[in-house]
Amino acid sequence: MRNAKRWLALSLAGVMTVGMFAGCGSKSETKDDTAAKGDTAKEDTADGEAASGGKVYYLNFKPEADQAWQSLAATYTEKTGVEVKVVTAASGDYENTLTAEMGKSSAPTLFQCGNQQGLETWKDYCLDLSDTDVYKEMTTDDFNLKGENGEVYSIGYCYEAFGLITNKALLKQAGYEVSDITNFDSLKKVVEDITARKDELGFSAFTSAGLDGSSSWRFSGHLANMPLYYEFRDDNVTSQPAEIKGTYLDNFKAIWDLYVNNATCDKTTLATATGDMSEDEFGTGKAVFYQNGTWEYSNLTGEEKGYKMNPEDLTMIPIYIGVDGEEKSALACGTENCWAVNSKASEEDIKATLDFMKWVVTSEEGTAMMAEQFGPIPFKSAKESENVFFTAANDLIAQGNYVVTWAFNYTPNVDTWRAAVVSTLLDYTAKDASWDNVKAAFVNGWATQYAAQ
Repeated sequence: MRNAKRWLALSLAGVMTVGMFAGCGSKSETKDDTAAKGDTAKEDTADGEAASGGKVYYLNFKPEADQAWQSLAATYTEKTGVEVKVVTAASGDYENTLTAEMGKSSAPTLFQCGNQQGLETWKDYCLDLSDTDVYKEMTTDDFNLKGENGEVYSIGYCYEAFGLITNKALLKQAGYEVSDITNFDSLKKVVEDITARKDELGFSAFTSAGLDGSSSWRFSGHLANMPLYYEFRDDNVTSQPAEIKGTYLDNFKAIWDLYVNNATCDKTTLATATGDMSEDEFGTGKAVFYQNGTWEYSNLTGEEKGYKMNPEDLTMIPIYIGVDGEEKSALACGTENCWAVNSKASEEDIKATLDFMKWVVTSEEGTAMMAEQFGPIPFKSAKESENVFFTAANDLIAQGNYVVTWAFNYTPNVDTWRAAVVSTLLDYTAKDASWDNVKAAFVNGWATQYAAQ
């Protein structure tokens, strides 16, 4: 397997280094589980000192990693006696949850602050991490969010990629190899041929493109990234624009139509199609392609959900939308995962939180979990990741392909903007409404939400 750290080094040169505040999520509902204190002898914390009664409250951003964080928190509590509470916000609702939790007397001590807009909102609650042990463990500063005077307010703790997760075994059954797909036209040819023979083959081309809240972020965020990326690349956009033009929205329409007309379910049912449904369709071999990201690897190959897919059968290919030169595109790479420490917390809780963070990125237990759940992480003690989706990202970049950066990080009032896009996308798909409504939600909605924010 290729070195996952090479992916990080190669992609840093090309990836836009602004995180986002809400977007990548999955299926779980909000959870509020507190790790119980263990009865075993208490060990010292990561820096060798006891936490003196402090406690940790982590408001987790990623529902798909909830169980992993709960287990790791319990392990830390057992080792140290320090209470670590993990609460996971529901998919797409992190900002609202954070706002509500910050108003409580027992507010989060560790939270997500992922873009400049988020930093402007929460800067007064963000501790400067520049002189902390966890920051000194980092191998790159490129993905961190800073204040005007160089304060390190939020640190990027992992890097991700998304594209079309592909079942190579099913693709081969259909008579194709991954190398046969190099652009939108070749993807369309393969997909429509699979659809024409789906009864004979026993599987479909795409999983359901669900527009339920547990799934819609994949399209209002990640798929929407594709037209935004190419427009911003053409126009040399390097900061959040007040307006967008929608230059590539016809390309967005083309890939969306390909998804919904060649999937496991009728397109009129997408309003209630969930993220779990789409994952299950792919995990049980009902579809060749599944738009999602590197974070799905452990779900698809692990024991927990029972899919136990063979990693050798899996890869990830770029999302092609019919843009000139896209044959040289790589996966969409970036981060939306940045930690901030609540500066309003007590001194004891801040210390306990910083100790926990250092333990997570240096201990055997913490680095193993991070490698399994998040792949490459930018810390000195990081373990190698077995995630084949990062291998695909490595290979594409090593071949000289350009990284598709995360242009959706610039989205103003992200949840509101996306909700309007999803609503019009659903009307277009299920009710044959005009595509012009989707364009309006994209373009006019952007300007409206920029002014509102």
